[in-house]
Amino acid sequence: MSIFRSIVFTAVAAGLVVGLIVTAIQHFGVVPLILRGEVYEQAAEAAAPVAMADSHSAEGHDAQGHEGQGQGGHDHGAEAWEPSPGLERNAFTAAANILTAIGFSLLLGAAFALRGKAVTWREGLLWGLAGFVVFMVAPGLGLPPELPGMPASELGPRQAWWIGTVVATAAGLGLVLLKRTPWAAVLGLVLIVAPHVVGAPAMLDEATNVPESLVHQFVVTVTLTSFLFWVLLGSLSGALYRRFSA
Repeated sequence: MSIFRSIVFTAVAAGLVVGLIVTAIQHFGVVPLILRGEVYEQAAEAAAPVAMADSHSAEGHDAQGHEGQGQGGHDHGAEAWEPSPGLERNAFTAAANILTAIGFSLLLGAAFALRGKAVTWREGLLWGLAGFVVFMVAPGLGLPPELPGMPASELGPRQAWWIGTVVATAAGLGLVLLKRTPWAAVLGLVLIVAPHVVGAPAMLDEATNVPESLVHQFVVTVTLTSFLFWVLLGSLSGALYRRFSA
């Protein structure tokens, strides 16, 4: 079997299995916390028009003019589509997890092929742990997972910092673990630390009614789920790649 077919078959098989397993884990761990966060988010959104109306009524002689502006400023058009709760939402979550797992497994398979060495589930596990550090731990230090209703920084700078952190961490780990020379180790550590010296974009200064305990529980749960995702994906990708490329 060609290397390309081995990579593709490995990615599809591993992605399907890991995506379904992680979906089940999320259903009982992450999703209930998101639903609780959405309750606080919806409560805050419902309270915002009331607070605005009270502010307008306190304007005195200019109240009518401000009220007209307030009515014209709201967009009563169709809301953005989202899957309905229940089966539809679970199906879309599973599809997203499977596609994500397949994509990352393709990257792992390409790394296995470029290394040109025999791969076992143990080596796959190590690559999976590296993926966890690159895609979860490093960006999460500056931009932890966010519940609905939490204040966040602007999207553009946040995405740029996340991508830069992932690239720098991946390059740094590659230099430290694969080159194994003093200059590579120093340069690798500099690359790993650099994004955190620059710092992630600051969050917007907005009040939130989401309890801190719920936020902490969400961050821990998402991190553990991501850890299981990468451990399973790395181990299974390594084992399947060895089988398909034999």
